[in-house]
Amino acid sequence: MEHKLLKFTPKLKNTHMPDEFFEFKAKIHDRLLDIIDLSIIDSMDKESLTVEIRQITEKILKEESDELPLNLLERKLILTEIIDEVLGLGPLEPFLKDPTISDILVNSYKHIYLERFGKLELTTARFKDDNHLMKIIDRIVSSIGRRIDESTPMVDARLEDGSRVNIVIPPLALDGPMLSIRRFAVIPLELEDLVTNQTIVPELVDILKGLVKAKLNILISGGTGSGKTTFLNCLSRFIQENERIVTIEDAAELQLRQDHVVRMETRPANIEGKGEILQRDLVKNSLRMRPDRIILGEVRGAESFDMLQAMNTGHDGSLTTIHANSPRDALIRLETMVAMANLDIPIVFLRKFISSAINIVIQLTRLVDGNRRLVSLSEITGIEGDMITLQEIFSFKQTMVDDQGSVKGSFQFHGIRPKFLEKFKSSGIVIKNTDFDPSVNIDV
Repeated sequence: MEHKLLKFTPKLKNTHMPDEFFEFKAKIHDRLLDIIDLSIIDSMDKESLTVEIRQITEKILKEESDELPLNLLERKLILTEIIDEVLGLGPLEPFLKDPTISDILVNSYKHIYLERFGKLELTTARFKDDNHLMKIIDRIVSSIGRRIDESTPMVDARLEDGSRVNIVIPPLALDGPMLSIRRFAVIPLELEDLVTNQTIVPELVDILKGLVKAKLNILISGGTGSGKTTFLNCLSRFIQENERIVTIEDAAELQLRQDHVVRMETRPANIEGKGEILQRDLVKNSLRMRPDRIILGEVRGAESFDMLQAMNTGHDGSLTTIHANSPRDALIRLETMVAMANLDIPIVFLRKFISSAINIVIQLTRLVDGNRRLVSLSEITGIEGDMITLQEIFSFKQTMVDDQGSVKGSFQFHGIRPKFLEKFKSSGIVIKNTDFDPSVNIDV
């Protein structure tokens, strides 16, 4: 049977092969690329293409069996890795198929790290060399119509499955190309999953649902990898189906379930340095799109002022995230970001502006054992003097780390009856009065 991909019948020479398995696989891959007709790959479906590549690779392995005898397991491994090289992202492909992996971090061609369940681990996988890694990087970048070279050595991109990719190459990366992939769950988590993972406790579920349904403006704060976007996704489930939602992101990460969602994403400058669309431009434009709610993936700069304006002008129930280590730090960062908009606003008026726009600040933290946890739920009550006043409704207090490295502590209400209960009442949202009982400690 003649294979569709064959350009000619190769005469494979019995050249000397190194004993190392990795080097042998690289040789097989190079021979495969000499044999197959790359020009028709795009016109074939993936299933047929996989069968063709497998058959041709098996033929090459049979002819090269004298160079490096392989057992059945090694032969299967080579076949899988060769297919990944041709159709996927090479050594990264098995990790992209593993749903337990949240981050893939490539530190030059030698080291590939994974984050699994909140903890980093070094893998035995590696690329052949920097050129091999650059081929995979070029494949990622070219698939979205972008380019990366010495003139543009840094790129943010997105894979087909929605995973977010950041790439830095020399001369910015001193030790070789660096690749970071942030992955997202195929099936988004729900609040009940956060309870199972002990990110929150059951006593908090109805309150969080109420905050969204009552259309309070919520700021979710936390460090890198603390689960801000995941938490934002979970809260978005309780937005009513009859509301028009506009989402704005630097890189599309949100996974809303509602039908009436308008999704927008920023655009970087082109090769000539033109055509850049910032988050601020999209926030301004969103106000002309008749949104009921605006969800901003993360505030990073001058767009924070426009987001606060939207919250103050009838777009109640808007949500966003921010990088900060505490609720107070989050508000200070917001002040700094508004200053980046080059608006000469006196600090007292700016703080009044923030306090009237945002109702709730939720703080998330990734603990030393890798678990994410809601550590504070605070309400902005107004301004006293020239300071924004915060009252903490609920918090998590860490008490110890056990012998297994797990963080132990307790969730607790502080006995404060929040102002947002008035909004709950007017919105017809009923919760138990015992939910704010300070005598109840929930140990985890």
